[in-house]
Amino acid sequence: MLATTEVNGCDVCSYAHTKMALMEGFNQDEIDAFLSGSKAYVKKEEAIAILYAQHVADTMGNPDLDSTNKLVSTYGITSSQIMRAGINLMMMGNVSGIPLSALIRRYKGHPYQNSSLLYELFMLFMQPFVFMIAIIHAFMDRIVFKKIRV
Repeated sequence: MLATTEVNGCDVCSYAHTKMALMEGFNQDEIDAFLSGSKAYVKKEEAIAILYAQHVADTMGNPDLDSTNKLVSTYGITSSQIMRAGINLMMMGNVSGIPLSALIRRYKGHPYQNSSLLYELFMLFMQPFVFMIAIIHAFMDRIVFKKIRV
């Protein structure tokens, strides 16, 4: 989560993931390394998964086939599906967290240059509708069309 937050640059997400990491026993050096993009504390057995999560964030949820195949060949289809579900959930959280971060910064007098109040409010108020559409889409893919995605 920390490595993906570094890519997305979400202040609210960074705070939440840092708090969770501290509760899980990470030390400040480890947290700082992940948030700065350093691979210093990445375990060899977790490297492909972490790099894949960052790749998904970099490509706005559209990873290339080679990266997805590498994930599956390293961890297997079931673990890869679980990882993708977690990554997708984080990406949905970022859809809320980034405009919320921008709104908080605006309130504190330090707005993002590439954001507007209208955008921030619109994105926050649209969340329930976006989530409902995502749930319906997932249901249709999985049940009606019987697609299994990795």
